[in-house]
Amino acid sequence: MPQRATKIVATLGPASSDPALLEAMIRAGVNVVRLNFSHGTAQDHIDRATLVREAAQRAGREVGIMADLQGPKIRVGKFAEGKVMLEPGQPFVLDASRTEPGDLGGVGLDYKELPRDVKAGDTLLLNDGLIVLTIDKVVGPAVHTTVKLGGELSNNKGINKQGGGLTAPALTAKDMDDIKTAMGLKADYVAVSFPKNATDMELARQLCNVAGASIGHKPALIAKIERAEAIPELANILKVSDGIMVARGDLAVEVGNAAVPGLQKHMIRLAREMDKVVITATQMMESMIVNPVPTRAEVSDVANAVLDGTDAVMLSAETAAGKYPLETVKEMANICQEAEKAEYSELGNDFQGKKFTRIDQSIAMGALFTAHHLGAKAIVALTDSGSTALWMSRHNVRMPIYAVTSNLTSQRKMTLYRNVRPLLMDTSADRDTALADAEAHLKARGIVQSGDVYAITVGEPMGQPGGTNTLKICRAR
Repeated sequence: MPQRATKIVATLGPASSDPALLEAMIRAGVNVVRLNFSHGTAQDHIDRATLVREAAQRAGREVGIMADLQGPKIRVGKFAEGKVMLEPGQPFVLDASRTEPGDLGGVGLDYKELPRDVKAGDTLLLNDGLIVLTIDKVVGPAVHTTVKLGGELSNNKGINKQGGGLTAPALTAKDMDDIKTAMGLKADYVAVSFPKNATDMELARQLCNVAGASIGHKPALIAKIERAEAIPELANILKVSDGIMVARGDLAVEVGNAAVPGLQKHMIRLAREMDKVVITATQMMESMIVNPVPTRAEVSDVANAVLDGTDAVMLSAETAAGKYPLETVKEMANICQEAEKAEYSELGNDFQGKKFTRIDQSIAMGALFTAHHLGAKAIVALTDSGSTALWMSRHNVRMPIYAVTSNLTSQRKMTLYRNVRPLLMDTSADRDTALADAEAHLKARGIVQSGDVYAITVGEPMGQPGGTNTLKICRAR
């Protein structure tokens, strides 16, 4: 059975916290498990991380852990009856000073800065855009609106401003505490919600590095692109992040549904060009929360993200709270594999007009090109940090990339890289021994057999990050 290049991120929740079920999901294809810090206590996350590590060990696979920060709570308050039914044309007041529960006339705000961020004529979208309010006037802490698109509005539903422009900081006091928890459980990735610019991501990295300093842990950072303001800042955000998430829910509310598919393609392309990873998320298999099979539209959505070149596709409520978490993972893995068969490799075009200024990057590109034209069985990178494998994974090749590392942190980070199979192996300081061990490792796993040609990259002297300087074409003994 061919191996899948696209990775699967699955969110852990009540529906998937049974140890046997989680192990089955990992065996079925989950590469990275997402812990959603919007729900649960610090201890819940610590317990779940232990659950993930134990299940992965039983499955004989290494998986990454992603801590997804909640970000600012831009929400309405609570209602006396839990919800109200808004009718088009009726007045409705969002009042930052209101302390009593909401009613048909208005509601309080979790997000107290809203009156400062908006003005008459602005449009507010509540509950993922299902409710639309037009602002008539702002009087002190009260935002007076008219309902344009009505419907049921319940407790703590989210607020977006059409076109963006809410000033809420990306990192709240809760997020700062959660970063400490995430570093304590050695999360491989930290996803930052609602960053507006590179500064938000730089602050997050600083907080992660400080929190992880005592145990020597530095996570990779994913910027969730879900604000309109982040789009013009995308290249700058990518520069200071390790990757991005195409978070299509809030983004669609701010920029409009129709703009999202084009933005998705643009974001994936730019991330790959800048040697960063990219996750496509939100409602990918939404109907499988309650149904045992996906819709044809969902199948196309996942397949198109794969064909766009995404590193990973993500499941949220489907695996956290849905009825069919295991079936959803199996379906998604199958869709990814089928879509990959239709991929077109343009290695020659990828290298045209490009200049590689780094030796290690040049070696990585040389390995891809040579292995591709020789029809090699595999590409192998002996890597400490995983950079060589990341560069290789930015290009479509029809052969697997095996990243052999002695660094467990690097192995877990590489679980997200498209088409990379990270293997943990003690790499000897002696190059010849390391190469022989790597081949034995590959043969033992059935990856290569005697007579197979494979390409391998290595750095001399061994064990120095960024030191890859040798490409060798080998025939397995």
